[in-house]
Amino acid sequence: MKKKERHQLLRQLVEQEVIRKQEDFVEILQKKGIDITQATISRDIKELQLIKVPAKDGGYQYNLPPEMNYNVSKKLARLMKDAFVSIDTQKEFVLIKTLPGNAFALGNLVETASYQEVFGCVAGDDTVLVICRDTDKAESFQRRIISFI
Repeated sequence: MKKKERHQLLRQLVEQEVIRKQEDFVEILQKKGIDITQATISRDIKELQLIKVPAKDGGYQYNLPPEMNYNVSKKLARLMKDAFVSIDTQKEFVLIKTLPGNAFALGNLVETASYQEVFGCVAGDDTVLVICRDTDKAESFQRRIISFI
């Protein structure tokens, strides 16, 4: 299972079930036929920035951080208006230049948005390389990004 798919599944589990400890994630995923270790879950929890909140019946349970409830499109639009420098496409690659220090946030928003056109992305300090599924999807993604400017 790819990391992106696993993260999406963990978000769903946190919203639908009471997960009190990392071992609960491992147990539920193994019942679904997904082989996973507690160490992987630990890294995923950190990357997803899951937090523990009081459970209704006492104790604590994992929950999504408050900022996960924001509208990704609004955040993306604001970031593009504030930090966009340029965009270029070559075959299935889309290269987005930002002001220094903004590319990582942009890459994170693109990943969080889970756009169908996007296979994955790599972000540096001022550049995001978005790998799309094919040339047509790259052009579609470029139009989508330009619409935020």
